[in-house]
Amino acid sequence: MGSPAHPDFDYIVIGSGAGGGPVAANLARAGYKVGLIEAGQAPEPAAYSVPSFHGFATEDPDLSWAFFVRHYGSLDRSRLDWKFRSEKDGVFYPRAGTLGGCTAHHAMITVYGHASDWDHIAELTGDASWRSDRMRTYFERLERCGYVDRPGAGQPNPTRHGYEGWLSTTGPDLTLAFGDAALVETCLEAVKVAWAQGLSGLVPDFRPRDPNDWREPQFQGVCFAPLSTLGGRRAGTRELIGATREAHPDRLVIRMSNLATRILFDADNRAIGVECWEGEHLYRADPNASAGDHEVKEYYCAREVIISAGAFNSPQLLMLSGIGPAAHLEDKGIRCLVDRPGVGANLQDRYEVGVVSEMTEDWKILAGATFAPPLPNQPGDPCYVDWQNGRGVYTTNGSALGIVRRSGARQTDPDLFIFAVPGRFEGYYPGYSRESVRKKNLLTWTILKAHTQNRGGFVRLRTADPRDTPEINFKYFDEGTDGAGTDLEAVVDGVEFVRKICAHNRAIKAELIPGPQVGTREEIARFVRDHAWGHHASCSNPIGRANDPNAVVDGTFSVIGVQNLRVVDASVFPRIPGFFIVTPIYMIAEKASEIILAKAREG
Repeated sequence: MGSPAHPDFDYIVIGSGAGGGPVAANLARAGYKVGLIEAGQAPEPAAYSVPSFHGFATEDPDLSWAFFVRHYGSLDRSRLDWKFRSEKDGVFYPRAGTLGGCTAHHAMITVYGHASDWDHIAELTGDASWRSDRMRTYFERLERCGYVDRPGAGQPNPTRHGYEGWLSTTGPDLTLAFGDAALVETCLEAVKVAWAQGLSGLVPDFRPRDPNDWREPQFQGVCFAPLSTLGGRRAGTRELIGATREAHPDRLVIRMSNLATRILFDADNRAIGVECWEGEHLYRADPNASAGDHEVKEYYCAREVIISAGAFNSPQLLMLSGIGPAAHLEDKGIRCLVDRPGVGANLQDRYEVGVVSEMTEDWKILAGATFAPPLPNQPGDPCYVDWQNGRGVYTTNGSALGIVRRSGARQTDPDLFIFAVPGRFEGYYPGYSRESVRKKNLLTWTILKAHTQNRGGFVRLRTADPRDTPEINFKYFDEGTDGAGTDLEAVVDGVEFVRKICAHNRAIKAELIPGPQVGTREEIARFVRDHAWGHHASCSNPIGRANDPNAVVDGTFSVIGVQNLRVVDASVFPRIPGFFIVTPIYMIAEKASEIILAKAREG
């Protein structure tokens, strides 16, 4: 270990997910020595590599951190959701404690957001570099698009896809659906309903539309969901980190099994390093958590510390370091270094619900699928063998078709992303991943509500013990700040839209969830309030101006009130962006890297 006078690194990055991984890689490739701090390890089970196994990755004890969160403050109201576990005082919320962070278990969906996501930050900060036309440059920089033909030399690039980045994106293999009449019927009924409601359908060659085409910023209609896969395998942050370490082993140093416990500052409130507890399975969200021994380590840097621990752990680490609401920190016995009431406030998420139907027969596309790796010295099921050869249903995340639409006239941007999955998905609870594929005659239309209005959630310390998970409450719907009820109305609209899709699908036998007993809009609204879920936690360290007491970082990702400390992850968004949050996080990682390197060049 080094010392303040003899630092170990130029930069320290805490967290290896969609924010921290690219930042660490970019800084190392630029010639700086980077210490990447990761609390987990880097196993690579089939649940990681096989796209269709992504649900199992969220419950794999070698990859997963299992948080349990509140949707409501009221215990009685919380118990109306059958997914609520009294012994855990919450609903299962999967996160990842492994190299690559949540990109090691997410569904690989790579969908670009809306211009308003970035233009709002530009207006909030007064910084034109956040304008949407400029932010698209970062998407072009990071993407390696494999599903839209690259323009020829000297030709314009109207779609503004990228072709030389580190993130491989792929489109759908439509041939997988052609052999399954029920799946074809399901897709065609969706197209019919979309057309009937004035939404765009298929492009002339019968392919769904590309939601990432720059020319359609307000796109509504039938689309596919591009995936971050390569050769039928998950591709993302972990692969970028691995390639960078292989190319620059002297510059990118990864410290695994190191739980960051507090940021180290000098007398001038300048971040100079991080204290870590080194040991496996220390954090209590880890399914294998134990009270095992640990060694206290201190790592020092010459330039900056970058926190990229996610929407739960970044505010937790800031508060453990004395940055946060003064009264709350003092209540936990932590000396307040900087009073920032916004740390841990403003927590946001999407709302999701599933409409589950029973089909008249099993999906043919799932014939032979066990959704399990082969036993030792066994070849695996036919779908696994196909996957090993880069083809078949296991090369997908299971999503069959998507529809983007605006829920109502009051919405500026399209705010519903609705997609079909052969299987059962009612949200997250222990054991959900195996239950989702137990029966092969089920269909779920998942309704995702983006651009939510609720800003009422929070992350707070339970104790000053860095091993403890924080208290997390999203304060859903009317317990939050959406007094007009627009979020709830939008999700109800989505359920009614899906029911129109299913009404004339001859391959559907019956609706199971919500079920025929839930008919009126009021009954649907009650179902949504009781059973909605989310998995894109964000906005708990929001960007803003230094004179805004609710802001935590400024437009350069710098923590307000201290020096040489930044946050780069989902927590910095002031409003939850787009439909699927991983792409905006990748983009801010590229922007942050550019800002950090520009400062380094200034001396």
